[in-house]
Amino acid sequence: MKKGLTFFLIALSVNLIAQTKTTGNVVEYFGKEKIVTTAEGSVLYHFVNGYTLAADKKIGTLFNGQDAVAWQYAVGKFVNPDQQKGDWQPVKVDSVGVFSQKEMKSAFLFTAYNSPKEQIVLLETTGGTRTYINGLPHEGDHYDFGYTLIPFKLRKGINEFVYTKGRFGRVKSQIIVPAKSIQFTKRDMTLPDIINGENDEKWASIRIINATEKELKNLVITTKLSSGETVSYTTDAIMPLFVRKVKFKIPAAKSNFTGEVKMKITLTDKSGKVIDETEITIQQRSGTVHHERTFISKIDNSVQYYSVAPASESGQKALILSVHGASVEARNQARAYKQKDWAHIVAATNRRPFGFNWEDWGRIDALEVLAEAKKVFNTVPAQTYLTGHSMGGHGTWFLGTTYPDQFAAIAPCASYPDIATYGSDKGDEMHDMFKAFEPIRRSANSGRVKSIIQNLKQSGVYILHGDADSTVPISQVREMRQILGTFHPNFCYYEYPGGEHWYGDHSVDWPPIFEFFKRQTIPANKEVREIDFHTATPAVSATDYWVKLQQQIRPFDFSTINAKIDKEYITVKTKNVAIMELDLISLNLKGEITININDQILKTTADKKAILALQNTKWTLINEINTDQKYAERQGGFKFAFNNNVVFVYATGGSAAEREWYLNRARFDAETFYYRGNGSIDVISDKEFSLEKYKDRNVVLYGNAANNSAWKLLLKNAPVQIDNQQIKIGNKVLKGDDLAAYFVLPRKDSKTAMVGVVAGTSEKGMKATWVNNYISGITGFPDVMIFKADLLLNGLPNMKVSGFFDNDWSANTLEYFN
Repeated sequence: MKKGLTFFLIALSVNLIAQTKTTGNVVEYFGKEKIVTTAEGSVLYHFVNGYTLAADKKIGTLFNGQDAVAWQYAVGKFVNPDQQKGDWQPVKVDSVGVFSQKEMKSAFLFTAYNSPKEQIVLLETTGGTRTYINGLPHEGDHYDFGYTLIPFKLRKGINEFVYTKGRFGRVKSQIIVPAKSIQFTKRDMTLPDIINGENDEKWASIRIINATEKELKNLVITTKLSSGETVSYTTDAIMPLFVRKVKFKIPAAKSNFTGEVKMKITLTDKSGKVIDETEITIQQRSGTVHHERTFISKIDNSVQYYSVAPASESGQKALILSVHGASVEARNQARAYKQKDWAHIVAATNRRPFGFNWEDWGRIDALEVLAEAKKVFNTVPAQTYLTGHSMGGHGTWFLGTTYPDQFAAIAPCASYPDIATYGSDKGDEMHDMFKAFEPIRRSANSGRVKSIIQNLKQSGVYILHGDADSTVPISQVREMRQILGTFHPNFCYYEYPGGEHWYGDHSVDWPPIFEFFKRQTIPANKEVREIDFHTATPAVSATDYWVKLQQQIRPFDFSTINAKIDKEYITVKTKNVAIMELDLISLNLKGEITININDQILKTTADKKAILALQNTKWTLINEINTDQKYAERQGGFKFAFNNNVVFVYATGGSAAEREWYLNRARFDAETFYYRGNGSIDVISDKEFSLEKYKDRNVVLYGNAANNSAWKLLLKNAPVQIDNQQIKIGNKVLKGDDLAAYFVLPRKDSKTAMVGVVAGTSEKGMKATWVNNYISGITGFPDVMIFKADLLLNGLPNMKVSGFFDNDWSANTLEYFN
């Protein structure tokens, strides 16, 4: 490795006998021999020594795909630091066995273990964004959740482990021999409360460790309450060497009770043989007090939860959605609010305490909770409100401007509007010099709140901020106050004297906010006479009352629709709009309607939707949307493949290295989606995939046309074709054994489903797909990215293709670089 390389590594010497020695499960810590166990097994090895290498901490926000260790593994240049001389400096763990040097916030950690035999074990880590085990990537634990358990097979001899930089500058790692090859782990369960008087079964989830090399199918989880009620459920399949968070059901209690209830959970195979069992406690309470509820997410068919501060009086009530700050659990967010007599308050999770900054899958979680709560509590539709604190303050700005017809009023507290320009890194100025960055920046435009702030014209806004806030500067909301003052007729602004970032529950439970909310309602479509709608993409935000954007001229660039009604005459001005709809039926207009769109006159009737399409520079009325093209329900953007009950399909063809790589690559993404988004993804081989069995579901395909047999079912005539020698895009060909690609296209057998692809040419190319920062909040990923393996080291100079498919999903307007 060259001197001055802008990365930082900590390496553990293989020869650790002087500090720690192991015999079986007996570990000697600094001269004291003891047996160390965890809930899942016994500790085989704990790492204590290492080396360091200085690093540059700049990474970028929208694009951060560089990874020096990934590059070294991809091109075959990684060398065990114990076997070379260079810039490495020795380092040791602290007195509690943790690598905790301050430099590790921008560090890699290398550890190694010399195994006397081959065996399946678990790697338990805290800290580190991701982990490489013998050159294969896995998700880490950069938020120090303590959830990370990775089943893998130890090689006989030297085994290498590399942990990338840790958010909090500390890493602890040890190898565990599992007590059972298949077992429950009680780390990170998702549990509802049992609600008195409710007779339906509730969803819950628990993780199962599969420390075998076989897929587990048709396992049954039986749940029995201490009061005797029982329910069984055949749970999700679990791929080899994987820990999956799987669904099970909790029976309704027959009698009312308040307090802890013991619950026995038993895992059996299809013959009824008991594999494992455990006991947990769950809360039973009245639905009239703060409580937790669960539901099944449409993203991945996983169990998610939300917390409730229910209305203190009965009857149909208003609904307030509250979105939490970074590191805050939804249950804590809900309990910051005293119950209101006029409204239910529900707190979504953002999929995790950090989650996705309320963008990407956090945005979808908020919408799912909103829909679920409306159904469960039968709330007054016009009395729906939004508030949140810190990161949730950003979420309030973002969700409020993105879905302006969903909320009567919003109240951001201790907030900042745009996360890409907030914080010390300030985003991606270092990438602006490269043309390849423009599509990446554009694909993240939906989070640019200040560019779509006009959408709040119909919504009330209350801004609350402590004037002594040292976490989020007061300047963030003073700017928003100034912007709103130029056009908004209905907003309040209050700086709490002496208020820090958090100054007690009234940092969110501020009475004037709720008094303000009470005065606001969502107007009916017929009451909204003028709309000024701004959006970056209909994939995220398509509708503002009676206006809907279906297709853009330039994908992910900002579009505007200004529409005004004067009796039966509608004036429309557009920018970057190819197809749009007017919901005339909801406007209660009569007879013939005249539409003046960009000074062109069209005539229609008031009893149907008006679909307006720009064709050869002229506007015309069309009868229906062509779902083979891009439209609101199916747009580009690679990240959008990871939705719609997505299934991961890995290649089983090709060389042994290809088979190992693509299997692990799918596993890595599933691990990441679990860790960052509380996810539970179906991961299957290409041999198991069929169009009918997985009908209308999104698919992420790992592998190329030469090694993944599902390719010919899903992508036979796709504009991008990849094999082990080249990538063909339309009539252009890129040759090389070091090319990697991410792209997304529609499923031809579905009107809504999509296919995402993670693939490369040959071994270097497939390993160049290493970094999975697409499963991350606010990173930018257009429809297509094709790059050389050296991008992992050098960044954007090695991007070859980046951009967006045309509206007919052809590749004519993709941009080529170098």
